[in-house]
Amino acid sequence: MTYTLMHKNIPVVDMEILSDTGRIVKLYNLQAPEHLPVGTQTRDGLSRKAMDEWWSGRSIPASRSGLDHVLQSIGISSPALLLEKCYGLSLSDQYWICPKGAGMDWESINFFQNDFSKDMGEILFGHEPTDPERVSLMSPDNTSDGWLRKKWIIANGKRLLMKGGSGVYQQEPFNEVIATAVMRRLGIDHVRYSLTVDQGKPYCLCENFVTPETELVPAWRVLQTQKRPNDRGLREHFLFCCDALGIPDASGPLDKMLAVDYIIANEDRHWSNFGFVRNAETLDYLGLAPIYDSGTSLWYNTQRVGSRTECKPFRKDHAEQIKLVGALDWFDANALRGLEEEMQGIFASSDEVDEARRAAIARAVTDRISQIERKN
Repeated sequence: MTYTLMHKNIPVVDMEILSDTGRIVKLYNLQAPEHLPVGTQTRDGLSRKAMDEWWSGRSIPASRSGLDHVLQSIGISSPALLLEKCYGLSLSDQYWICPKGAGMDWESINFFQNDFSKDMGEILFGHEPTDPERVSLMSPDNTSDGWLRKKWIIANGKRLLMKGGSGVYQQEPFNEVIATAVMRRLGIDHVRYSLTVDQGKPYCLCENFVTPETELVPAWRVLQTQKRPNDRGLREHFLFCCDALGIPDASGPLDKMLAVDYIIANEDRHWSNFGFVRNAETLDYLGLAPIYDSGTSLWYNTQRVGSRTECKPFRKDHAEQIKLVGALDWFDANALRGLEEEMQGIFASSDEVDEARRAAIARAVTDRISQIERKN
């Protein structure tokens, strides 16, 4: 089928998408190259392969818990096919696809200003559809990233993301709230998470930080804009890419993110778990996005609290990655006094994290804070 990729109401490029695979097979009639998704242009011009990678990357990842059952229940063979069902609309950016000749506009269908179906979110949360043929797939849940169970809801006019936990400890929602406490105390820009319960299981809630005027550009897209020379380090190259795009002051906020990840032993700060906010109309970058998605931390899936854990994105070892952080004059250890008690209070509502584990996590975090204090 033929679509026009739109950026809000700006036609960007026409493309052919195969109905049986959801893959982009042809691009033509490029109208606004400056509005192409970041990282989809090469030295030779627009890349179909890069566009297809960007497009397929918008779909729910195959690693999402219970996804196979979800797709089977609604008669869809691949998560990539869900994209067309919601015109590729997301609550992370302002891109969408308009069928050729449809005459649709962004104001009438975007999820920031219009209601969306709850059906997909309910199915993703394990609720069987009563009538699969009447399920509406006009939902931002079709374009939500990550492997944990999650869904978008609307409460008091706000778009909120509800996200669950995994494994024996179901710890990720609590970790997000603890990360919130750490960054609040240190004065670091962050997404605020709170706890909630649904059908007896813990979840965290956060408000969408993207607005109808802005969008998130994941770090992975930024990294695709320049080829890295063999003699250039990964962090150095990433900052080079930022400079080339005109992203202001990336180094300082990036250092703060790495320091927080060290404190909470975050294992999964991959290239789509941080990024930059830009104005969707002027394309001006506003800076590093508030820090989000910090749940895979605090030894969430192991009994060995305090043990060495791998990390991302620049090094595989926290002890090595923290060395990349420059000045720490902003770090105030005094602001973290009493964090142990606050952490244990947050974990108090968990049925899976017992008192001994709570205490061990709190001690391990305090030790990491002391290590940064000594480095400062």
